[in-house]
Amino acid sequence: MGFFSIFRVAASGMASQRVRMNVISSNLANANTTRTPEGGPYRRKDVVFMSTDVDRPESFGDFIRRAVFSDREVEGVKVLEIVEDPSPFRKVYDPYHPDADKDGYVSYPNVDVVKEMVNLLSASRSFEANVTAFNAAKSMVMKTLEIGRV
Repeated sequence: MGFFSIFRVAASGMASQRVRMNVISSNLANANTTRTPEGGPYRRKDVVFMSTDVDRPESFGDFIRRAVFSDREVEGVKVLEIVEDPSPFRKVYDPYHPDADKDGYVSYPNVDVVKEMVNLLSASRSFEANVTAFNAAKSMVMKTLEIGRV
């Protein structure tokens, strides 16, 4: 695994976490949206990630050995798809709301603000970890170049 592979892996992780943070932000922004262009309340979305270099299921140790001791390049992670959460909507009794059903209940999005904030914090920490790995690799490259100057 060369230095440029490390940069590619860290960059793919940062890009994937950026997409995740955007989806979480959209969920938070629409936490009370009862009417969408598709009809009905907003449905929570989630990001599905995929390793870009997975041929078969393997243990973490096997993955590390393959990444370090093989000629194949590890490419990182990518967003496979953004899926809608199928969990049921929240029902709140409010007969005066314009989107209330015949029984007076309003269907609100299946977005749990606390859960979304925890997911946002997790995505932020993952992004920071990739930045740290990127900067560590950059520092190693700079030190290597300094050795060559002497």
